[in-house]
Amino acid sequence: MKERKPDRTGPRPEHQGDRGAILFTGFPGFIGSRLLPRVLALKPGLRAECLVQEKFLETAREAAAAIEKKHPHTRGRIALGVGDITARGLGVGASRATALQKELVEAYHLAAVYDLAVSRDVGRRINVEGTKNVLEFLGPAPRFDRLHYVSTAYVSGTVRGTFRETDLDVGQGFKNHYEETKFQAEVEVARSDVPRTIYRPGIVVGDSMTGETGKFDGPYFVLRVMERLPNPGIFFRLGSGDATVNVVPVDFVIEALARLSAAPGSYGKTYHITDPHPLSVHEIARLFAEALERRFAYLPMPMVAVKAMFTPTAVQNLFGIPRQALDYFDDHARHDATQATTDLAAVGVACPRLRDYLPRLVAFYREQRDRVRREAMV
Repeated sequence: MKERKPDRTGPRPEHQGDRGAILFTGFPGFIGSRLLPRVLALKPGLRAECLVQEKFLETAREAAAAIEKKHPHTRGRIALGVGDITARGLGVGASRATALQKELVEAYHLAAVYDLAVSRDVGRRINVEGTKNVLEFLGPAPRFDRLHYVSTAYVSGTVRGTFRETDLDVGQGFKNHYEETKFQAEVEVARSDVPRTIYRPGIVVGDSMTGETGKFDGPYFVLRVMERLPNPGIFFRLGSGDATVNVVPVDFVIEALARLSAAPGSYGKTYHITDPHPLSVHEIARLFAEALERRFAYLPMPMVAVKAMFTPTAVQNLFGIPRQALDYFDDHARHDATQATTDLAAVGVACPRLRDYLPRLVAFYREQRDRVRREAMV
């Protein structure tokens, strides 16, 4: 699929330095709560209007208060409003919508359901229809300059080989409904007339300096499995063993999103916020075992046999890993990040090496394994 490009490649001159509003979805999620103060620091003339589900409003108030306390530059610049991306007009009411649209200069759309086991219906309602509703809401905004849309590198689906930042629909299939619906949502963004920049993070893990994360999923599934196996023992080496997993720490994702979204030269581009040097599944497993101080013999096992073993829900619950996650142990897509790496290098930002920060991820996991949630915020 060839992406439709916006009519312009940079911000409208009359909007540069404007005062106005940013529509922000995905607050108070872990990434959204970290990204918001960084964006406001880089865009001092703007304030944020955060669209929050009513059931998360109290959590959002607490998060906003904590941000204002920690980051004085955000005080008086974060407003919370009840809304719902799955509703036409975002559920904000006609008069409020009109008033907000008049002030909107930019939007950051992070809200989505991140759950590898999500049903197609739920994934479409939130990821696809929700994104279409955001696009529709932005259309009439007279001062609107750019949408920052957060997708995922795994719109690559079942691609084998190089998947470039300029690729989207290359005839791929999908490993689960999460990938499928995020792909469909990005297609909607790409075909719309709303000017945008698209960001595709890899699998987001904890902070590279502290290990802090808001959810133990993705690679953390491996840690849970290893803890439940005898030590020393046997750990299955799934698939071919040479597949990579593109893991990125949340602090890199935040800085990359913030800096690229503040760069006029990023208009119309799609960025892979990924590790240019991802490790193989087997390398990551060995590093995890070493950090957990466990010893394993690695036994090759066909993926079809592993999937059969994990079909019963009881087995998935025992090891704390959904069956849908197994496909990522044998994923052969390579996410080329040439454009992102180049543009980030210009502002001194680079992805840390997983080998260097993995021990901090494991240390945080061991300290907080029973306090951090495992389910998606939906």
